[in-house]
Amino acid sequence: MNTVMTRGCAQSADRARLLLVDDEPFNLEILAEHLDDARYDTVQACNGAEAWQLLDADPAGFDLVLLDRMMPIMNGMELLTKVRADARFAALPIVMQTAAAAKEQVAEGLRQGAHYYLTKPFEREVLLAIVEAALEQRRNRIALVDDRPDPRSLVAAEFEFRTLAEARRLAGFLAGACPEPGQVVLGLTELMINAIEHGNLGITYREKSDLNERCAWRDEVERRLALPEYAGRRALVKVARTDSGISFIIEDEGAGFNWQRYMEMDPERAFDSHGRGIAMSRMVSFSVLEYLGRGNVVRATVASRPIP
Repeated sequence: MNTVMTRGCAQSADRARLLLVDDEPFNLEILAEHLDDARYDTVQACNGAEAWQLLDADPAGFDLVLLDRMMPIMNGMELLTKVRADARFAALPIVMQTAAAAKEQVAEGLRQGAHYYLTKPFEREVLLAIVEAALEQRRNRIALVDDRPDPRSLVAAEFEFRTLAEARRLAGFLAGACPEPGQVVLGLTELMINAIEHGNLGITYREKSDLNERCAWRDEVERRLALPEYAGRRALVKVARTDSGISFIIEDEGAGFNWQRYMEMDPERAFDSHGRGIAMSRMVSFSVLEYLGRGNVVRATVASRPIP
């Protein structure tokens, strides 16, 4: 088992600890080499059983798992199922790497909770973009829940937000009004950031893919926020509590989008560095998620009882 320290486009000053799982030493070597320019510490395991021992011994010790699908002793799908059944790893992102990109196999992985995919052979830029996207989601979920004020008396309110920082802080606050804030904060953050980047700022799907590969997404968001044509745009979130649950209505000033294609986990987008946030929100965070009109308004509902 090796540990490799690396440097790259991570936004956080803290090193992320990655678990690389593959039965081929050459593949592990390639992964470690690709990650050698990024701010990561990497630990290697040669099969799912060894990886599980490492995870089980230190449940908070890893920030992401890069997992091969086909391995002896315990394969990638078996490890994925075991990890997703354990509440200790609820916030742990898993990136499935595979040479088998058949649609039904990808769909199986998505259903089991591998929301990020890499197909072999992959380029270093693609690897880093996927890893950073997954880590960013984990950072958001953990930090927002930890920093949350106490909004349990919240009955009805409206809030404006404009920047990424405002969206994250507000999502963390509002999630605290729900029975399972750790689940809700993930979905609220995704929907509110979508309202800024794709709604108010007009960043397209293809543009975000390119920005992620160049580690330039955050810089582009800040650049557009400062432009005169976007500086006055705001997004709005309305909150209402009823006997049956809590509803959030998020509205932006954009032109809307074809939201129908993003409501489900699509295997054809599984290898992209983004594009799964709405489907994940619908699956994990809310009892009901629906877009209204042209797609610049979304209503998300959390039932009074925790989501199963």
